Amino acid sequence: MPSIAIYAITSELHDADAVHSATIEFLNSLGFDYDLRGDDFSDYGSHALHLIFIRTGGTEGQFKKILPLLQRQSGQPVYLLTSGKSNSLAASMEILSYLYQHHISGEIIHGSAAYISQRVSMLEKAESAKRKWSRCRLGVVGKPSDWLISSGTDYDVVKQRTGISLVDIPMDELLALYEQTPVRDDVQKTGIGPVDLALAGAYRIYDALRAVVKKYELSGFTIRCFDLLSAVHNTGCLALAKLNAEGIVAGCEGDIPAMLTMAIAQSALSCSGFQANPAFVDVDAGEILFAHCTIPFDMVERFEYDTHFESGIGVGIRGFAPCGPVTVFKVSGDLTRHFIAEGELLACESSPGLCRTQMRIRLNDKEAASYFLRHPIGNHHIIVQGHHRALFKQLLM
Repeated sequence: MPSIAIYAITSELHDADAVHSATIEFLNSLGFDYDLRGDDFSDYGSHALHLIFIRTGGTEGQFKKILPLLQRQSGQPVYLLTSGKSNSLAASMEILSYLYQHHISGEIIHGSAAYISQRVSMLEKAESAKRKWSRCRLGVVGKPSDWLISSGTDYDVVKQRTGISLVDIPMDELLALYEQTPVRDDVQKTGIGPVDLALAGAYRIYDALRAVVKKYELSGFTIRCFDLLSAVHNTGCLALAKLNAEGIVAGCEGDIPAMLTMAIAQSALSCSGFQANPAFVDVDAGEILFAHCTIPFDMVERFEYDTHFESGIGVGIRGFAPCGPVTVFKVSGDLTRHFIAEGELLACESSPGLCRTQMRIRLNDKEAASYFLRHPIGNHHIIVQGHHRALFKQLLM
């Protein structure tokens, strides 16, 4: 079934057969699949995207009558599609003005066939992502790390604004599952002594976290991973690299806003994000060096094992992603703020004085680099491959 439903409103003054013929000709010129529902709004809200085709003028009163039904059945903005024929654009403008007077968001979709097709594609991606993340259950394994003093999150606010459910999972439960998890006997050695000693335990953490995901039916989680250093003398870096590559959002340090950002990106793009913190900012050049000790395996061309940077124990991941376009993205815990900047990954570095995976990124808007020094949203940010600023902005409208 097409993910785009089109409903129609027509003035009774116009010939129905003539209007229908013009409708099909216009819609088919746009080049996307659609489900034409006519004037039956009973299933409004059941598709990813709903367009109301204002086919003629004189339809404002009809729209006003059905608006309460639309609001009951869907939380989407009201998208008004119009060809401009038969005074349809004028009617759409009157309707949109009425919506804004009543604090209801909406938009007129009008213009060339190419513009309409591009705009509808963007809206369909955004609304599909919102439907996807609204069904997410995300776990918080342990509490946020003590140093994340600005990253608090109100679970009820997140639920209200996104539909995402946040589930607290005690660290003791994960540790108990870890103790119950058998040690793998097929772990390949790397030739790096400390890493080889830790690999079996790192896979054991991965298996235990998979059990947590299954038990709580999670789409993802964030873990207070530094507790693992003292509890099992190992790290979650390998587990997170693998789980993210498998489509399970897996974040570090119990950072809930970072996890939410990763979940939003994953819902929109079906790809992983690299959670990292800036290690150096060059405002003049618009360049930022990001670093962390894990990266999703599906984001890299190759990787190396090492120990965890801060502790020197366990398993860390030094990943090398392909150079090219990237987007740096972050939302706040209450989703009232966000940062989105497109740029280019210039190089993946391997300085011994930083976390193992290091990305040097130049932002397309060099002035955006000052954000990190003036009003950042916490320290962790999410890096995804490709340029997606327009889509992310649409998602957060």
